[in-house]
Amino acid sequence: MNNIILIAPPAAGKGTQATMLKDKYNIAHISTGDLLRNEVATGSKRGLYIGQIQAEGGIVDDDIVLELLEKRIQKSDCDNGYILDGFPRTINQAEKFNEMIARYNKPINYVIFLDIKKEEAMKRTLGRVTCPECKTIYSLYKDKFEIEGICNKCHFKLEYRNDDNEETFNKRFDTYLDKTKPLIDYYQSKGLLSCVKCCEEKEDTFKQVEAIINKEKND
Repeated sequence: MNNIILIAPPAAGKGTQATMLKDKYNIAHISTGDLLRNEVATGSKRGLYIGQIQAEGGIVDDDIVLELLEKRIQKSDCDNGYILDGFPRTINQAEKFNEMIARYNKPINYVIFLDIKKEEAMKRTLGRVTCPECKTIYSLYKDKFEIEGICNKCHFKLEYRNDDNEETFNKRFDTYLDKTKPLIDYYQSKGLLSCVKCCEEKEDTFKQVEAIINKEKND
């Protein structure tokens, strides 16, 4: 079973690498960002609260995220493994998540840290658009489009995320440095951490990720 946590600052490519892992190894991709956005879309009181925090570049309460995660991880598509994208971000979250997955016998096998420079991450963020239908992420700087502003796969109009702006990015990245970076030492102390240097081409980054998984299988 491949149960994987991806840790990275904003725009390092967690979602892209998670999708590639999902397709390659037939395991579930759990994006806490998607879980939260789906809750926002319901228009519930909790959804409105989450939306306000995201717009300000803050971090949603741990208990809310864990509740959404616990429901998600019990679904049948996680039985073969899962990739956790965007969570945990703090040691406290990691410890609470460990307690939760112990109840379902779904321990973490790999923690992969995607390392990227802030300047490159900002460039990616400000040039990022997403298809609301198939969730494909495009770069305005790199990708080619059959029709400008339209998804090449399903032909929906591409959208910017509400929080993809320079001010919010700077706050999110600095929050990452302050709150999330200690996870590197935490998981390293448990012998679970591997580091990948983000490349310009996603395929080159993925080769490093695969090498980590294949090495563990062969050892």
